[in-house]
Amino acid sequence: MVDDEKLVRWALTQKCAEFGYQALEAENGEAAIKALQNDTVDAVLLDVHLPDLSGIEVLEKLKQAGETRSIIMMTADPQLDDVKAALRLGAYDFVSKPINFEELSVTLQNALEAGALRTEVESLRGEVRRRAGYHDVIGVSRKITELMKFVYKVAASEATTILIQGESGTGKDLVAKAIHYHSNRAERPFVAINCSAIPETLMEAELFGHEKGAFTDAKAMKKGLFEVADGGTLFLDEIGELSPLLQAKLLRVLEDQVIRRVGGVRDIQVDVRVIAASNRDLEREVREGRFRQDLFYRLAIIAIYLPALRERKEDIFPLVEFFLAHYNRKFRKAVQGLTEETRRLLFNYSWPGNVRELKNALERAMILEDGSMLKPDDLPFSVASGRSGPSLIEPIGSAPVAEAPPAPGKRRLPPLSIPEGGTSLEDVEHALVELALQQSHGNQIKAAKLLNISRDALRYKMKKFGLSHSEEEEPATPPTTNQ
Repeated sequence: MVDDEKLVRWALTQKCAEFGYQALEAENGEAAIKALQNDTVDAVLLDVHLPDLSGIEVLEKLKQAGETRSIIMMTADPQLDDVKAALRLGAYDFVSKPINFEELSVTLQNALEAGALRTEVESLRGEVRRRAGYHDVIGVSRKITELMKFVYKVAASEATTILIQGESGTGKDLVAKAIHYHSNRAERPFVAINCSAIPETLMEAELFGHEKGAFTDAKAMKKGLFEVADGGTLFLDEIGELSPLLQAKLLRVLEDQVIRRVGGVRDIQVDVRVIAASNRDLEREVREGRFRQDLFYRLAIIAIYLPALRERKEDIFPLVEFFLAHYNRKFRKAVQGLTEETRRLLFNYSWPGNVRELKNALERAMILEDGSMLKPDDLPFSVASGRSGPSLIEPIGSAPVAEAPPAPGKRRLPPLSIPEGGTSLEDVEHALVELALQQSHGNQIKAAKLLNISRDALRYKMKKFGLSHSEEEEPATPPTTNQ
């Protein structure tokens, strides 16, 4: 209850107690603002005329501070301008003095129900975001923390075109979601489309919609993604795949915020923030004539480049911790962490597939591991061996394939036989590392080349198998502290 008349506050407090509500009192605007910073209330009764600040000024300050509680204005002299200003600022309702307490009871009940509904909607929106897979970008490195500061600044801006570039798997879609959900468009739709996944002949209708009868299969009018995303965000992934014709049409939409459905004759105004993404070097595409220069400059008013995971290795273990928690919940497991050897392999690997490859590697490991710690044997062959490339994925239970001829300059190993008693891959690896060192007369660089691995990977294997090396040639080790 915010009113400068003590008798009015007393009467309101007594009546609210009869209605079943507990009330707090404030005699002026500053006292009300201070009280609302310290106490949790569900609704505010605010007089328009106060001795220090006007009720409209108090309302404005509360809304600027992010106040979401229902605020009901009270006045003995309702002026149309005051009513308009209060409603524009987000007041829930007005009641006139002298107060009709039956009317006040209904107004308070409606205000509290509206507040409860608002809380429930926010909770459901949060659940939708969680199920949609949205979470903030994870990382502790300077590169990623500075990048995300910039991302949040862009999200809060009025920018309507943003370009995100980076290698495949760096999380461009996640950054696009972060921009949307940290903006004032968060309550409106986030619509995503992969431009490489839709045939060129269908792409125009997909983006802009079509009228009934516009083409053979157009049996009814259909809104395009620009209309669906009105008020929100449209994420165009792999923008470099758009045809030159569609690039020209997209440029017009970005310039005018106007679309026209396929087969339509009228323009439709839209309010859409467009976030485009590409793993191509679009500047090179422009130079080579495959992407419109004017469209590139329109998209790149705000340009964001995502670093590869190999450029921010200190983020590997925070990401690992996040994915372990995620897959523990998904697979109902209780994996607690990584062995030291597994940590070393993850840290030294180059991750050409970036965060997506790390996620997939950990999903595989979590599926295979039944113990409390992930071991090297759980990792994909490419990660465990330190050699990247899709051809290095171990086929399990697959049919034999024809042997490819050796690459130029490479010698094929002589036929090998396995002892009748059997052996282990680890013993074979040990023998090959030892043989490479013997053939290279202990030269680690030459031995690494013979095995087609990095020198750091060789050093790690030497330490693993207890092979001699000098102190100055200790292998590079990842940080051992938990992130």
